[in-house]
Amino acid sequence: MRQIILDTETTGLEWRKGNRIVELGAVELLERRPSGNNFHRYLKPDCDFEPGAQEVTGLTLEFLADKPAFEDVVDEFLAFIDGAELIIHNAQFDLGFLDAELARLGEGYGRILDRCTVIDTLVMARERYPGQRNSLDALCKRLGVDNTHRQLHGALLDSQILGEVYLALTSGQEEIGFAPLESEAAAGAGVAFSTSVLLPRPRVVATASELEAHEARLAKLRKKAGRALWDAPEEIEAPAVAAG
Repeated sequence: MRQIILDTETTGLEWRKGNRIVELGAVELLERRPSGNNFHRYLKPDCDFEPGAQEVTGLTLEFLADKPAFEDVVDEFLAFIDGAELIIHNAQFDLGFLDAELARLGEGYGRILDRCTVIDTLVMARERYPGQRNSLDALCKRLGVDNTHRQLHGALLDSQILGEVYLALTSGQEEIGFAPLESEAAAGAGVAFSTSVLLPRPRVVATASELEAHEARLAKLRKKAGRALWDAPEEIEAPAVAAG
């Protein structure tokens, strides 16, 4: 199973007002583990930032002036995500910007949903925690994911953090705290992410009456089948064999 954790940073909040993508970050998971194969590009937007947007990302037009335009990386980006399951926090926002960028390049590029399926972790979180704040930072705090290094929004960093949040939302705890599939490849890319979200397994406490009822139930099973599935091997008697 190939999944891509995806995030974008933009010049503003609304693509319909002409805002553009200034950063793309994507982290590949194979069988729910980071492969070290990731995609990260800064992009020249050819438009100004809306008030407040630069403070969120720390990016400037001066920094982005010599970076490629979206059209320069689009084929590489689409090849990277093609056929994968995308995992995005507030997918409507990122998909709106990505589809707008593709539309500028002509109908031949289609839409992201023509190429990929999408899981929206914001929708998942709202279903899991109705009525609570479900921003990425709020989920990190709730799920124990370390985001202390997130001083500014960044597409690649946020994708790495979202990967940890997604696994915490969807997996058994034995899958948390993972190492990348290819440690050497990940080291070369410098993008391996890990987490220490290790929650204790729930402890089952039974009362004396519940234990008595449980033993009574096992006795009935033994009477019908000769043994119960939970019996230790030394407690199981060999069944009698009828004479031929």
